[in-house]
Amino acid sequence: MTDGDRSLAIFIDFENLALGFQGRRDRFDIERVLARLVEKGKVVAKKAYADWSRFKEYTAPLHESAIELIEIPKRSQTGKNSADIRLCVDAMDLAYSKEHIDTFVVVSGDSDFSPLVSKLKENGKHVIGLGMQESTSELLRDNCDEFIYYEDLNKSPTLAPTIPSTLPEQKRKAFALLLESLLALRRENKTILWSSMVKDTMKRKKPSFNEAYHGYRTFSELLLDAQKESLVDLDVDARSRTYVVTRFGAEMSAPVPVSSSEVRKRRRRVRPRKRMLNVNDESAPGDAETPRDLPAPERDPHAERPRDDDIPF
Repeated sequence: MTDGDRSLAIFIDFENLALGFQGRRDRFDIERVLARLVEKGKVVAKKAYADWSRFKEYTAPLHESAIELIEIPKRSQTGKNSADIRLCVDAMDLAYSKEHIDTFVVVSGDSDFSPLVSKLKENGKHVIGLGMQESTSELLRDNCDEFIYYEDLNKSPTLAPTIPSTLPEQKRKAFALLLESLLALRRENKTILWSSMVKDTMKRKKPSFNEAYHGYRTFSELLLDAQKESLVDLDVDARSRTYVVTRFGAEMSAPVPVSSSEVRKRRRRVRPRKRMLNVNDESAPGDAETPRDLPAPERDPHAERPRDDDIPF
C-alpha cells in the first residue's frame, strides 16, 4: 500500500504537549499538525485526551478541527497515568476492530507510549510520532517508524517558487495549493508525480477544491496553465497518456531531465550495422556476411574464348 492510500488514526496526549509549551510565547497550532499529517494519507479518526478544564482555550480550535475531546478528570481522582491508559486502550481497540486503519499517529513525547508503539508495529501497523523537540523521549522517537518534530513544521520549504502577483486571485490560490501539494509529495520521497496523485493530495489538503471554481474545465488545463506561467514542467507518459510533473519550484533552474518516452524514441532510431566484407580478411567464410551491394568481378576482354569444336553437342 502506498503512502497516499494510507488510513490514519491520530491520538493526541494533550497534557504532554502542554508541558512542552510551558515558557513559550507561541501556542499549539493543531491546523499545522493536521496539514502535515494529511500528506501521509486519509485521516479517519482524531482523538485528544486531557483534563479540558485546564485547557479551555484550546477546546474551540480542536473542536473546529473535528477532533474528539476525551475528558480525563483530575489526577487526584483518576491517577497519574489515566490519560495514557485510556489512549492506549482506544488505540489497541481500533487496531483490532478496524483493519482498514493501517497507520497510527501518536502525538506525544512521553516514553510511556513506547510499549504501545511496539505492540502496534507487532500487529503490522505503521506508527508515526509527533512531539516537541525538547520534551520528546529518545526511546519513543527511535521506536517509531517515523517521527516529526513540531518545530520542523514551521520551516519554510526550499523549493517554493514565487507566484506572479499579476495573476487573478483565483488562479493564485489554485497555484499556491498546487505547489504546496507538490512539495508535500516531494517530502514523502515521491519521484514520479502523476497528475492524479497531485490532485488527490490537493483534495486531502483542501476537500472543497474544485478546478472549475478556479476557471478550468479539467485538472489538465490547470497544469498546462501552471506550465505556461513557468511554475511547473510537464511530460506526457507514453503508456497512460497522462501528465506527469517533472520539475517545479527551484528545480526549474536545473537541467531538463530526459523523459522516458524520449529515451525509447532514441533507442528505436539506433539500428545495428551490418559487417562489410573485407577482401583482406583471413577469417572463415562463414564469419562474415557478403553484402548485397558488392560489385560483380569484371570480365577480362583478352581472355581466350572457347572454340566451336570445344563445345559439346
